[in-house]
Amino acid sequence: MIVTPQILLIGTPQIILIVLVVLLLFGGKKIPELMKGLGKGVKSFRDGLNGKPDEETKNKEEDEK
Repeated sequence: MIVTPQILLIGTPQIILIVLVVLLLFGGKKIPELMKGLGKGVKSFRDGLNGKPDEETKNKEEDEK
């Protein structure tokens, strides 16, 4: 029998608590900016895994031409 540690079990109450803490720490106006930055970071990470050059590399290559 496999035993799952209780810390790995995250339910709805825990998610609501996390959201409320984030809202209190950063405020409502800052959260969209944080999510935008997080999205850009994830996209950059995926592009790096796929071997796609990022925009900075493209711009440097164009400047050299």
